[in-house]
Amino acid sequence: METENNTRRRGLLGRLYGGIDMTWVKVALLAVATAAATSLFLILPVFRNSSLERMGVHLEAWIFFAVIIMANCKKPLESALKTFMFFLISQPLIYLIQVPFSWRGWGLFSYYRTWFIATLLTLPMAFVGWYITRRDWLSVLILSPALAFLAFTGFDCACQCAAAFPRLLLATLFCLAQIVLYIAAFFPAVPQKLVGALVVAAVVAVLLLRGGAAVDVDGTTFLPGDPVLTDAAVVEMDEAAPCEVTIAATGADSMVRVKSKALGSTDFTIRDGDEEYRYALEIYIDNGGHTQIRIEESD
Repeated sequence: METENNTRRRGLLGRLYGGIDMTWVKVALLAVATAAATSLFLILPVFRNSSLERMGVHLEAWIFFAVIIMANCKKPLESALKTFMFFLISQPLIYLIQVPFSWRGWGLFSYYRTWFIATLLTLPMAFVGWYITRRDWLSVLILSPALAFLAFTGFDCACQCAAAFPRLLLATLFCLAQIVLYIAAFFPAVPQKLVGALVVAAVVAVLLLRGGAAVDVDGTTFLPGDPVLTDAAVVEMDEAAPCEVTIAATGADSMVRVKSKALGSTDFTIRDGDEEYRYALEIYIDNGGHTQIRIEESD
């Protein structure tokens, strides 16, 4: 009976990761469907600060879809092109659907730059990623960074869930489920499974020794007062500041990028020719356990 159950489990995993006829039409339909769902999660207030809203900002869901596409292609070049097409359709479509519902309008596409770079990177990554279908030590080598990323993300979600239960419980379980799925589907031998589990355990151990999930802010935001910056704009701030602020976009949709590894407050100034804009920046955790960026004008 146990052997029969194991065979059935391997059969289910085999159909998911290798048994789907992943045609170009199916990839396109999957891209449209995921884009539509993601847009709803971002538009509807009921999903705000939830696990489902993360799909529009973070990578864990897109890793899941990319692995399914790669594992159901017959050649590495096919894997690269189909994964690239999936992201090329889904990511801009997410922004396009949101335009009528957002006060930023077409300015939303300023955020697409990062996703466009990620889309270009899918070509080489999916080409190499196809080799996980060999289900040997090369699969372990290729999937280990993904397992480490999912362990890091899952741990961060788990910490936020513990601080404001049940927030991000679904995201935590989703990351864990992906880890289990990939080890079970692509690491057939016991030594390979142990190495995969050790990669995950090592990431969690480091995070525990460091005292929990670290703050890792990297996002773009509009400035209060909606200043129209030019290419001459520069940011001035104290070198000892706990974060980094740079100009992310100029013109009518001017934005800044904020990067930080710690919570805290600081001031910064933007000089643009004869114009000077002073701001107070705060990075904090709200009542829901979510890291937020607040920028206010200062004297």
